[in-house]
Amino acid sequence: MTPLAQILDDCAYLDDWQDRMSYVIELGRKIPDLAPEERTAANKVQGCASQVWLVTETAEAGDDPVLAFRGESDAHIVRGLVAIVLSIFSGKRASEIVETDALALFDRMGLIEYLSSQRANGLRSMVRRIQDEARARRAAG
Repeated sequence: MTPLAQILDDCAYLDDWQDRMSYVIELGRKIPDLAPEERTAANKVQGCASQVWLVTETAEAGDDPVLAFRGESDAHIVRGLVAIVLSIFSGKRASEIVETDALALFDRMGLIEYLSSQRANGLRSMVRRIQDEARARRAAG
């Protein structure tokens, strides 16, 4: 089972929003910290109330490269959202990343409705940043 499939399955099992948020926080605890030199202005996601950094790496070059993402946040819930975003996009081809409706997946997990407007905006900013990176790397391929 892929990490994303496991998250979807786990969220379907959790029917209480507090349990889901605890689960999101736990996911965030499992992602490794970025190195201090990776927490740069260039890696910082604009539009997030919390500090969020995303690092994009090309795992396989070509016309439709495979991209890998790493990230973190200084806020517990947002760090968990980063973990989910990474599970959705990391290891995928650029074309697949651009076509993925991550917000629909978050809705399917039952998480969107419980996010504050600031966190929801931050989530959209993370998704936009990753999809923009995918478009740029595909165009450069």
